[in-house]
Amino acid sequence: MDKVIIKDMQVYAYHGALPEENVLGQNFFISLEMMLPLKEAGMTDDLTKGVSYAEVYERVEKLAKENTFKLIETLAERTAKLVVEEFPVESVKVTVRKPQAPIPGQFDYVAVEIERSRGDYE
Repeated sequence: MDKVIIKDMQVYAYHGALPEENVLGQNFFISLEMMLPLKEAGMTDDLTKGVSYAEVYERVEKLAKENTFKLIETLAERTAKLVVEEFPVESVKVTVRKPQAPIPGQFDYVAVEIERSRGDYE
């Protein structure tokens, strides 16, 4: 299956289980792999035969910034639902990375990755 990929959108938002995370905020990185057939778009050079990654970016950024979730799992799930319901994709893989998770130790980031298809929300 063909893919449109948005890698590591950086969004400053207020997600987390601890109250201070909801007040102070932090950077989150969201990646999307949107599966859809792209042959017709490539053959015709017609944007309407694919998906506008600019529109996807705007909607996902708005979702992440205008909501507060305790879990990055919830942010990932809501992102997947938004993408498959609002855009002509067959399925999406969503990765949400949280590099500043409040864990006493050294690590690059914590993350969740989910894959959802249109049928998961019917």
